[in-house]
Amino acid sequence: MRRISHDTYASVFATVYLGLIVNVMLAVACAPFLIVAMTTDPAASWPLLLLTAPLCAPALAGALTAFRAHGMGEGRVVRVFWAGWRRTAGKSLAIGALAAIVVTLALIDVRAVATASWGVLVVPLCLSVVLLALAVAPVALTALVEAPGTPLRVLLSTAAVFAVRRWYLSAVSLLVLAGQAVLFTTSPALALGLTAAPALYLVWANARFSLRPVLPADAAVAV
Repeated sequence: MRRISHDTYASVFATVYLGLIVNVMLAVACAPFLIVAMTTDPAASWPLLLLTAPLCAPALAGALTAFRAHGMGEGRVVRVFWAGWRRTAGKSLAIGALAAIVVTLALIDVRAVATASWGVLVVPLCLSVVLLALAVAPVALTALVEAPGTPLRVLLSTAAVFAVRRWYLSAVSLLVLAGQAVLFTTSPALALGLTAAPALYLVWANARFSLRPVLPADAAVAV
């Protein structure tokens, strides 16, 4: 029977360690949003959720930075996470705020016109806007991690193009995020402590593969 090599053990341990530490860092960095989401009725506290949701964007960028660094052999997860958080905080907050505002306004419109006779025309459009915003945001954050100096307008336009062009990858990412959201509502401890990092890693891998045409030639692309 062939023995498992030391390198295999080290690789498995490093991957597990990456997931666990990223989960902890996400919980810490997203604490304001998580506290509001877990202790209030979202239907009544949505203004607070809208205010705190963008704070999660730098945390997501930090996690994506950790994933990228792990693929390059970096093992200092905590240090890399917070370095990515600091380096991308301004633009990632803007991306998170724009996504939160677009989604909120679109859902408010859906609720307002749902019972109207012409709502059948507006509701699908608004829901499409919601899906597009949710699909573009992780691609934009991934692009930001790859090229922090890129202007925000370029990040958003590039992310929109590739999120739509690789719509099948965006669809998978949206399904993963939806599943994570459902799990969070039913079992927050499991969602935060175990599945957050793997789900986000898959979303990051899809986004980075979508961006492959504009990544540097020497950049390793997640598959």
